[in-house]
Amino acid sequence: MDQAAGQSVLTDDRSGSGTRSWIGSLGRVLSQPMLRRVMPGMLVSALGDGMSLVAVAWLAVQIAPPDQAGVWTGLAVAAYALPATIGAAMLARLVRGFRGARLVAVDATLRAVALGAIAVLAVAGLLDPVVYVVLLATSSLLHAWGSAGAYTLIAESLPEEDRVSGNAILSTFTQAAVVVGPALAGGLTALVGPGWVIGADAASFAVLAATCWTASPRRATAVRPVPAAATGGGRVILGQPRLLGLLAVTCVFFFLYGPVEVALPVHVAQELHGSPGLLGLYWAAFGVGATLGGLGAGLLRHRSLWLVVVSIIVGWGAALLPLGLTDLVAPGLIGFAVGGLIYGPFTAICTALFQRTSPPDALSRVLATRTALTIPSTALGTLLGGPLVTAVGGRYTLLLSALLTIALGVSVAAVLGVGRRHAGRARQPSLRTFA
Repeated sequence: MDQAAGQSVLTDDRSGSGTRSWIGSLGRVLSQPMLRRVMPGMLVSALGDGMSLVAVAWLAVQIAPPDQAGVWTGLAVAAYALPATIGAAMLARLVRGFRGARLVAVDATLRAVALGAIAVLAVAGLLDPVVYVVLLATSSLLHAWGSAGAYTLIAESLPEEDRVSGNAILSTFTQAAVVVGPALAGGLTALVGPGWVIGADAASFAVLAATCWTASPRRATAVRPVPAAATGGGRVILGQPRLLGLLAVTCVFFFLYGPVEVALPVHVAQELHGSPGLLGLYWAAFGVGATLGGLGAGLLRHRSLWLVVVSIIVGWGAALLPLGLTDLVAPGLIGFAVGGLIYGPFTAICTALFQRTSPPDALSRVLATRTALTIPSTALGTLLGGPLVTAVGGRYTLLLSALLTIALGVSVAAVLGVGRRHAGRARQPSLRTFA
């Protein structure tokens, strides 16, 4: 009895110590001078981007010919994301030597200008679909570099032990914006129109650009200038098996998630006969869970990060099972909320692995390459989701995504286990030699 009580006290002490360490890490992140100056702008721009999730599609519907609304809406949504992959390759020579804050600044500036032009033309009634898609594509050209710059800034400004917490704060901004932004945009779009909402998004990026341009880079850890012949991010990844493996796992994970974005609306509308409000409730549940999970990522920073990645993949697949196995709403909502909580730390943990493994002077290029590959991975999964849902239905598509995701996590765990056994055997002869 006394031994059990002692173990309980020890567990509580460790738990309390872990929580205090996490709070202390968050405090150090928020008190870092450069980050304290830049992070409010990042929060504002994340909220603006969350609002554009609704406004971009709604404006496309309004300005497209009635019989072509679906085509132009699809092109507009794709144009707001996919050109980042092209920009990661084509514009590398121009920006790959920039520090983190400078990368964020150039991306935010381009977004503010392009989205501002859309807003002005839309409010004036002069925007046509072709110009709209071109301006959206222009606005996203530097998105991979801007995302890389934000997490490069974390690595430049913080010691390794605090980087997971820094990454977690940035990813929490995005997750929270997915919850708040669309709801706010829905009301504003109905009140003043989507053009003004996109104008607000442009203004939010202008705030971020001004913040980053004026931030002093001298306070961040120095990064060596990149020579013109520097190795590209892709070559760095190919030269490091751990980075290559992590990127491959991430791309497959995102690809398997893609069909969910098609299957869930069809499942709710046609199989559950639900309303748009019910679909919004599912995504709100996911967003709340992901926000809490992302913020708590710092609690996992002393765990094996690869083990956390595998657990998140398996856990997300398991959380989808209620949606794929039953038409009952409550289990599906609970599963989706738990799935968000499980998925929340994924970005922060994966980015920390990249930050830890990449050469410091190549980090921004490596992160830009990662973003350039993960964005189309989700898009390809979404494209596959269309014919898959048509063939087997929304619920069975969700079930298939869940089972394949669990299989991916189990496979990665098996590969890691085999690798550790081989590493252990390789060390044994040398130990015998010294013995």
